[in-house]
Amino acid sequence: AFMLCVWSDSSCFDCTSVCDAWILIALQCLLELQREAVFLWTSELENMTNICFRAFEGSNYDVREIVSKLLGTMLATALMAKQGTAPRQGPRRSSLEEVMELLWGGFLRGGGGGSFLRASGDILKGGSSVSRDVRVGITQACVVFISCLGSKWLECNFMTLLALVLELVSYPRVTQNPAEAACCRCCISFILRATVGRLLGERSQVLAAKEICRVIAKQKMAVDATLSDSNMETRLSATDVVVSQHILVCTLQELGGLILGLGSTAESLLQDPSAGLLDAVTSVLLDPSAVVRLTAAWCLRCVSVAVPAQAAMLMDRCLERLTALKSCPEAVAGYSAAIAALLGAVQHCPLGIPHAKGKVVLGLAEDLLRSASQNSRLALQRTQGGWLLLSALMTLGPAVVVHHLPRVLLLWKCTFPLSIQELHSECGRGDAFTWQRHKVLFPIRPMKSFFLHCRDLMNDEVIGRLLAPLTCAIALLTQLPALIKCYGTQVKNSSVVFRLRIYEVLSLFPPKSYEESFGILVKQLLSDLTSLESPACTGLTLLLSFCHASDAPLLGLATSDTDHLFIEEQVTQILDQFSESLKQLKASRQQNAHIHMVSALCFGLKCLGSGQRGLLPEDTRKPALRLLLGALESGSEPLRCAAAEGLARLVQTADDAAFTVSITQINFDKLKLVRDAASRSGHALALGSLYRYMGGVSSPQHLSACVGILFTLSQDSTAPEVQVWALHSLSLLIDCAGAMSHAHVEPTFSLVLRLLLTVPSAQVEVLQSLGRCLNALITTLGPDLQGCSVCLFRSLCLMGCAVMQDSSDCLLQAQAISCLQQLHMFAPHYVDLSSLVPCLCANLCSSYLSLRRAVVACLRQLAQREAVEVSEHAVALVKDLPRRDNSLLDITIKEIGLEGALFSLLDRESDPQLCQDLRETLNHMLGSMAVAKLSHWLKLCKDVLSASAETATVAAVETHQEEEGGDRADDDSIYTCTAESGSPFSHPRWSTRVFATKCVCRIIAQCESGDRAHFNMALAQERRLQESADFLVLYLADLIRMAFMAATDPSKPLRISGLQMLLIIIRKFAALPEPEFPGHVLLEQYQANVGAALRPAFTADTPPDVTAKACQVCSAWIASGVVSDLLDLRRVHNLLTSSLGKVQAIKEVQSQLYNESTVTMESLAVLKAWAEVYIVAVQSPNQDEKPARLLQLSDPSAEPPVAPAGTGLLRLVQANLSMLSRLWLAALQDHAILNLPHEYAVQLPATGGTFYTAETAEQARQHYCSSWAAILHATALWLNSMGFIVLDEDPANLSRPVTPTSMGQSTSLASIKSPEDINAERFYLILGISMEFLCSPHSDSQMENITYCLHTLHALFDVPWPRSKIGNDQTLSVELLSVLHRLIVTRESPGVQLAVLELVRQVVCAAQERVREKRHSAEVDDGAAEKETLPEFGEGHDTGGLVPGKSVVFGALQLCLCILVRKLPRLSPKLTGSNPVPSRPPLALWHSDYQLISAALTILSELPSICSPEGSVSILPSVLYLLMGVHRELLLQPPGAALGLAVSVTLQALRVVLLSPMAHAEKCQGAWAHLLRCALNTLMDFWDSEEVFHGVNEISRLTILTIFLRLAGPEVAAVQPLLARSISKFQGCLECKDPVVLSQTYQLLLSVFQSPAAVVAVSFIQALGGALVGHLQAIEKSRPQNTEEVQAVLAGVQALETLVSTAEEEHRSQLMPILLHILISFLLDENALSSASIAARSLHESALQDLMRIGPQHSALFKALMVSFPSMKARLRAAITGNRENMKAKAAVYPALSKKSPTIQLKTKFL
Repeated sequence: AFMLCVWSDSSCFDCTSVCDAWILIALQCLLELQREAVFLWTSELENMTNICFRAFEGSNYDVREIVSKLLGTMLATALMAKQGTAPRQGPRRSSLEEVMELLWGGFLRGGGGGSFLRASGDILKGGSSVSRDVRVGITQACVVFISCLGSKWLECNFMTLLALVLELVSYPRVTQNPAEAACCRCCISFILRATVGRLLGERSQVLAAKEICRVIAKQKMAVDATLSDSNMETRLSATDVVVSQHILVCTLQELGGLILGLGSTAESLLQDPSAGLLDAVTSVLLDPSAVVRLTAAWCLRCVSVAVPAQAAMLMDRCLERLTALKSCPEAVAGYSAAIAALLGAVQHCPLGIPHAKGKVVLGLAEDLLRSASQNSRLALQRTQGGWLLLSALMTLGPAVVVHHLPRVLLLWKCTFPLSIQELHSECGRGDAFTWQRHKVLFPIRPMKSFFLHCRDLMNDEVIGRLLAPLTCAIALLTQLPALIKCYGTQVKNSSVVFRLRIYEVLSLFPPKSYEESFGILVKQLLSDLTSLESPACTGLTLLLSFCHASDAPLLGLATSDTDHLFIEEQVTQILDQFSESLKQLKASRQQNAHIHMVSALCFGLKCLGSGQRGLLPEDTRKPALRLLLGALESGSEPLRCAAAEGLARLVQTADDAAFTVSITQINFDKLKLVRDAASRSGHALALGSLYRYMGGVSSPQHLSACVGILFTLSQDSTAPEVQVWALHSLSLLIDCAGAMSHAHVEPTFSLVLRLLLTVPSAQVEVLQSLGRCLNALITTLGPDLQGCSVCLFRSLCLMGCAVMQDSSDCLLQAQAISCLQQLHMFAPHYVDLSSLVPCLCANLCSSYLSLRRAVVACLRQLAQREAVEVSEHAVALVKDLPRRDNSLLDITIKEIGLEGALFSLLDRESDPQLCQDLRETLNHMLGSMAVAKLSHWLKLCKDVLSASAETATVAAVETHQEEEGGDRADDDSIYTCTAESGSPFSHPRWSTRVFATKCVCRIIAQCESGDRAHFNMALAQERRLQESADFLVLYLADLIRMAFMAATDPSKPLRISGLQMLLIIIRKFAALPEPEFPGHVLLEQYQANVGAALRPAFTADTPPDVTAKACQVCSAWIASGVVSDLLDLRRVHNLLTSSLGKVQAIKEVQSQLYNESTVTMESLAVLKAWAEVYIVAVQSPNQDEKPARLLQLSDPSAEPPVAPAGTGLLRLVQANLSMLSRLWLAALQDHAILNLPHEYAVQLPATGGTFYTAETAEQARQHYCSSWAAILHATALWLNSMGFIVLDEDPANLSRPVTPTSMGQSTSLASIKSPEDINAERFYLILGISMEFLCSPHSDSQMENITYCLHTLHALFDVPWPRSKIGNDQTLSVELLSVLHRLIVTRESPGVQLAVLELVRQVVCAAQERVREKRHSAEVDDGAAEKETLPEFGEGHDTGGLVPGKSVVFGALQLCLCILVRKLPRLSPKLTGSNPVPSRPPLALWHSDYQLISAALTILSELPSICSPEGSVSILPSVLYLLMGVHRELLLQPPGAALGLAVSVTLQALRVVLLSPMAHAEKCQGAWAHLLRCALNTLMDFWDSEEVFHGVNEISRLTILTIFLRLAGPEVAAVQPLLARSISKFQGCLECKDPVVLSQTYQLLLSVFQSPAAVVAVSFIQALGGALVGHLQAIEKSRPQNTEEVQAVLAGVQALETLVSTAEEEHRSQLMPILLHILISFLLDENALSSASIAARSLHESALQDLMRIGPQHSALFKALMVSFPSMKARLRAAITGNRENMKAKAAVYPALSKKSPTIQLKTKFL
């Protein structure tokens, strides 16, 4: 093993003799060896360190990564052995200082390394520069070293480590030039960020930040002492000052990063006086070093982003100091940079800053610019600071800048010369300092910021005003050479930046506006592109932006796309000038110019191709093609890639097939002629790139030719570079060709697999290109991979993936995983998860970001389909591993599964895309597994949240509280939650905890759509005893605890997530009963938890968005009904009351921290919460309440309530209702004003509204949109309760002046409004807001707001006065009906449709009241003599016409028809064909459908009443058709309770129609009678033509027939053959054997016998009387056997009795004996009675009672009958005697009751 180290030292790390692959193998051997060989990290530690330092020389990323891992692991092992308990004699061990000496020795000396002691002289003297590869590798090794020691070690040794790390910049060797100093600072920052930022928890990070603050303060004091100390002996040297400044930069950067990571958790750090963070950072703003000042400004920006409450305070502080220290150049530069940084941070702070801050900043900027010329010593700083402040001001956006735009435009106008002539004259004046100060650079910077952040303000007027200074700035470009010649280098350097700013501004400006300056710009662009002033801006720096993203692997780097404008009118001229200029240049200058030209051309072609701005002319293609073909043969790889991309864009813009073919042929010819690798690579790539933007290859012949050439180039093993580019081009070609490339799939597969097996592993780039080809092949085959015919291809794919997986190259492994992912997408059954998942888990914590990305992306896809299998395979993997091979990730998977490992990885990762993939993977796994493994997922989320308990003291309340009398301090009885000892998570970040709370919310949502036992405690407990299943309700205590921990966390995002989780819990579990305590609910035991979670959100320093969310939770809790004790409820109620005090505060808050729109947000959230509580209080008035004395106990000073308007919850709201109503109305008025169309913007109040200011109207609009609906409903309910009565009350005390249009609140005598006017304003305000929203096309997903609007209108029209307003305005009524009709058509919710129909009923009711009032007025005015003309009132008038769009009747009819036809489509002939009775079965109806049908029929029946006689005739056919049709359809439905209700409503609707006054009006009586006869005839036809469900439905038809017979009048019912058909229907029912039907028939027949139309009654008596008697007489022979049959007999007796009583006197004497005979026949003798059935005995008793009642009424007939029939008399006497004996027996059993006389006195003597 030692010889291996010596061999590595002597040869392996000599990069010129051995390839990187062998280096990696040797390093892997050493990495494994150091685990067993102790001497490597003891006696040979220094030698091994030097070996590693030499290995860093000229290394690539892979080598540096593994060397740093080896070096860091060895050093950590050595240090841990030193610190651990060791025997007295043993190998030498190392301390931390010695380890850092070894590392810094290599950092300072490079490969020589060694100890500081032996090399101190060289270090102090300085010397040759150390390779950057060495320093980067040592930096990575330092991170590995600290990571191996762990977070606990870092916490304990952070102070020492920080001092040792910062000591690095104290050596001149690392800071001998700016580039090396910057590299050293970057290395230190990386070490600190990668260790402190990732390893430490939030509390430890806070402690680390405090230590960093102490270092900053110490270094700043040292610098200040040096600058102020006049004693040369005690002063620090200039070198020491520079070192301190480097330390300040590093510490400030890390401090800013820590604060950003901590987020709002850093607030405790800022408030800690011992840390003095803000004082320390602010003091650095006065440092003489510009880089230190800028770093301090950036740190302050991080503070404002993390804790937005600090932004305004820091800005005030900086503004104050800048104003006070204007005479100090460092103060002006430092504080202006800090203010600019703070303004730039506002866009990342949703709560913003006060609007007035922008005005203050603008004023300060103007003052700095004005005073710049007063002091030459401060001129540069003041000018730069003024324009910097203006640039930052633009980042506040158009909402702020629009108010200051005139002043800014004036500044630009005054800065630049007014004309070109004035510019020329000014060029001769001034000096170099003057031009450097303001004529060159600074004024342009705010223009760019304005164009980027305020494009909405770029109208024609603004563009015109900016064009003048821009024209002068462009013209100044021509003067720059003379100025440079005159003033030298200073102006030259500034001119470069000036030209850059000009180009940036013009790229954002509309090109058409500066066409006149194109000539100047083209010349300057040509000069800049061909010059060699900035050679650093070439190569990768410039070209990466123009290369396609898929070509990045050829360069070894990722690229990004950027868009630049291009002047297409000047393309040909520019290209020709480019070509001419290129010919005149030579050597390196020509190459640089070539790079610039290709870059410019690519930008222009991309703009033309992407923006579709037109085709490229033919005369422009030739110079462009010549330029790009030359670049294809360049030795620069980025230039070749950019040229290939340019050719693809050129083909796209030309859009000419012949041109594309010609370019392809050119490439073919070039590949035949050229032999150098660079040229062949470029042309090979061009073949694959040409069709990238053409949608595919145009011809199979071209495809075959290209594939053949690329095959040949791909097999040229003598030129690996050509192989790489050819294979990459082949993959691009396969992608572009799509299905056309199927003919080449098999040979391509063979080629790829053969090369994978034969290419040496050292040629990693070739293997990576082969991987891309394999991926393209899989994508091309796609779903065809599932077929049996491609089994060979599947095998080849799997084989190729296996070869790539065995490689040690991370990119090749990532490509193998990507290929398997693609294969799984198209053929999931052929991918073995048992082998793939272990591979993914093994690389999940890889040190290579690209590999981790590929792994997580693959896991995300697998989790979408097979989450359970993936999790099981991951757990099985770690169970099978030997214990010594278990990594930290393996242990995590074994303990908490793969999902737990992903949570842990999410907490450590910082890459945005990787974190997003991790979150999506966890979401997919949660969706598939959470319900089945409920306890596991809940514990996982609980562990994440509980592990954060170290950051703060988390309070919670015991689940079960005991009341000890008085005011229970439940919110104060807290206990401290600490992290569970076995928690697998260590210090999770707040972002991870936020995601955990969101996961819990998703689990609740998933359980809601699953088993109902999740929300039923009794059922869950029962089923858990029977089966091994988990249910969510059993974990309610854990849910409450997690919500509580999140809601009380110092992190603001986590608090909001916790409150949202608590809100969901309240909504889902509020109604669940507690099975152990009947009458109580489950959440009742968590009252104290909820109160304690909400209370911190209402403190004075809480951000407004947190308070707004807490108000929402408060309203949900109060309205949930969980708490029935008003004393308990007042604890949360008081929180809302305190917030209401803020809303109605008289004085403004002086120390405003956020934008004024946050006041709007908080105020509206409070008002919405109160509105929701009031709505529940009004709609649930019967809730339980405690006596009024409980209210007095909670508030002894409160007076007893007097005549409360409601009960229970309403009492809590009643005290503030007067104030709330005014605030609600004011908020609604603000909302209405803000929703006005843009053309009415001039009508907006100049000072804003009650809750918003004019400057923040745009930001406030979104807050109104989220709150107005509940406020609207609450206001309508309040007005409903007041009956629209205006009370003379004092105006509300609002924090802003009330606007002049505020709902009758004006106190001016000239504007005092009457109660009628105030009512009208309120009415139209509420109605207008509701109708505007219901008409809005943007309300598709806002079902809750739609419901609120409908309930609002219902409450509004429930009061007579608003109903009269809508009734008297027919146009408004029709418009409302039109809106409601649209709502019915577009919304399928039954609740919404029912609410709509209820509103329609109210509109119809309003119209009825209007017609009734007019008729009553006419009666009073005209007298009784004119009564026959009264029914003329109503729609239709004397013509009967109902105009669509103007008729309430037509609108209501249309709406009802819509409902009925949608539920019963057979009603519409257009839907069912011409046959009115289709053969297909009817649709099944739900309970809600019956409700809708019933509501529509109720409205239909009322429509004739609001018509004139003629109008009623017009609408009656439609009404009758629908009534008859609905009745027919309902009878075809299966019986049920809902059906019975709907049928009864149908019958009632028919009654209303038949009883309408219009039926008897003189003008329309005949028409009505005719239409009613037709309806009755239709009813008969339906009866004869359809089969129905017998029973209830049969009776329903008979019932509707009876209604016609009784109410339609003789002119309808007595007409033949209708009367005869009616009699036959009854006769058929009398023959029914069903006793229920028979009973109902007898009852309906009785009703017909009593019909007002005598002819109808007589006809039925004559036709059916005999049948009735016959049925009753047959009972004696066939006694009833059950109760139903007895009821039928009794109904028949009642009908016969009615027949007898209605008969004339001469016929009554003949009919009465028949009745009495029948009744006596029902009696049983004594023997039969004792053995009779219950039914026979019941009939016997009923008949006896009827005889006792009828006998005295007709005594003469009765006596005669008894004389004539002695047997009947004896039978009756026996029955009476038996009844008497029965009574005596009962009296003997109940002697106490015998004293009372019987209820019924039976008479025995009738003779």
